[in-house]
Amino acid sequence: MSNIVENDVLMESGNSTDSTKNMYLAFVIEDEQFAVDVGHIKEIIGVEPITLVPRTEDYIKGIFNLRGDIVPAIDVRSRFRKPEIPYNQLTCIVVVFYQDYILGLIVDSILGVYIIEEDMISSPPNAKLSYSNQFVKNIGKADDGIKLLLDLEKLIFDI
Repeated sequence: MSNIVENDVLMESGNSTDSTKNMYLAFVIEDEQFAVDVGHIKEIIGVEPITLVPRTEDYIKGIFNLRGDIVPAIDVRSRFRKPEIPYNQLTCIVVVFYQDYILGLIVDSILGVYIIEEDMISSPPNAKLSYSNQFVKNIGKADDGIKLLLDLEKLIFDI
């Protein structure tokens, strides 16, 4: 039985509920599959015009206007020190809430929403295999492969 959720699941608030428990939005960066807890997701949008902000980290692509809210845009590919590629029709922004912050995560493409039960989640290996592994909180096993579950706090705040 597949554990991908067939219909769209977008949250109107950034709070996890019982209805979103064990649900993760999976996306692709280069050839790796990552996921974030659906409870942190506000919406998914196409790439918006982004205003550059001088003297910020390379992975902070700038800010964009989301219906009156000014939202910072983090290019997850750049954050993971992957080579930059031009944005295309699959590139999108995952707008997330974390603590009191709202920000956009630019990802290569979206895979979908998966249900990953707690018994299918394990801690990552202790070995530091790559720079992007420092942002991995857990590893989720889905029917179609492994999803690296991101630690939003580290992704957003660790420099």
